[in-house]
Amino acid sequence: MSHESFIQKVAERAGLSRIEAEAIAHATMRTLSERLTGGEAEDLANQLPRSFREDLLPTSEHAESFGVAEFRRRVAERAEVDEEKAAAGIVAVLATIRDTVTGKEWHDVMGQLGKEFAQLVETTG
Repeated sequence: MSHESFIQKVAERAGLSRIEAEAIAHATMRTLSERLTGGEAEDLANQLPRSFREDLLPTSEHAESFGVAEFRRRVAERAEVDEEKAAAGIVAVLATIRDTVTGKEWHDVMGQLGKEFAQLVETTG
């Protein structure tokens, strides 16, 4: 999937402008790089548009442990949007990742993020 297609899907799913979708997508990827182990972040980067590679570069081999609320706060701060827009954007980004990567990769990502994150995208088309 191209970067433009990815951002367009995020914007449509979340009801965001293209500019907001772009900012939230990059902020979500950056936050994922903190929440996933270094190896998993690299695996994910290899299946997404190259434009997200730098965002997903691991800051550490070890994943930080934080829940959805902290994830949303970090994305909102990085994207400079309110937490409501960040929440909608995160769900849209995760759903678009799910549609882009292999089933195995999605399972690996959700295995590290946990049930709380999986529930966010369970019913998202």
